[in-house]
Amino acid sequence: MSFNPSSKQRVQQQFGQNAEKYVSSEGHAQGSDLALAIELLHPTSADIMLDVATGGGHVAKTLAPFVQSVTVTDLTSMMLETARNHLTESGVKNAQYVLADAEELPFLKDSFDIVTCRIAAHHFPNPAAFIREVARVLRPNGRFLLIDNVAPDDPACSDFVNLVEAIRDPSHVKCLTVLQWQSLLEKQGFILAQSTARKKKFRFQSWLDRMAPTDAHRLAVSSMLLNAPRDFKSYFNIVIENGAVSSFETDEWIALAVKA
Repeated sequence: MSFNPSSKQRVQQQFGQNAEKYVSSEGHAQGSDLALAIELLHPTSADIMLDVATGGGHVAKTLAPFVQSVTVTDLTSMMLETARNHLTESGVKNAQYVLADAEELPFLKDSFDIVTCRIAAHHFPNPAAFIREVARVLRPNGRFLLIDNVAPDDPACSDFVNLVEAIRDPSHVKCLTVLQWQSLLEKQGFILAQSTARKKKFRFQSWLDRMAPTDAHRLAVSSMLLNAPRDFKSYFNIVIENGAVSSFETDEWIALAVKA
């Protein structure tokens, strides 16, 4: 199966232009899942860690004090440079920075004890290749922490949230369902050790402004949420105040998988 290379070019363009926003974004910098990552992974001073598609570098920053070293990667050079500046200014001294495609990781097999990927995989054109690469670079009994927005099982709700995301952010590819992620993990021999599905609340305007490229995109997304069918408004808890969208919720999955 082939994929249009422009999808990755769109990721590089979008995140290159908005790199600083991902360092300061409340949902990325302060999410409760960061503390949960420590609890789930039980990192030790002997662990060699890889953070895939680091974004603002928040997972690497959180776990760096607990591991021997962390290799921080991203597809976008400006994003990686911004993450490096953020981590360096935060006192992180055990990190290396590598420009890398999540679907073609430039590392030997069995190189890492921990691999993490947070709020990024919905930008990957080939998630099956990504999971295959994670399995390849992890050592036996290595731990993989995946955190991402996921789509509902209901096809209509799934199509709606993916369309909204794609209009807001042209680099968005697709949010998978939990069942789809579970299938990909199982095919690569992962054992799902723990997982949590939960709702994730967004302040609409800051979420919209972070990635929407034009006023037309902002207007289209606002219109979609304002005029969504009643069952969609209920599922995504779309809150409307004074004729404008105030907040909404999507699904998030936090999964710890172990390489057999």
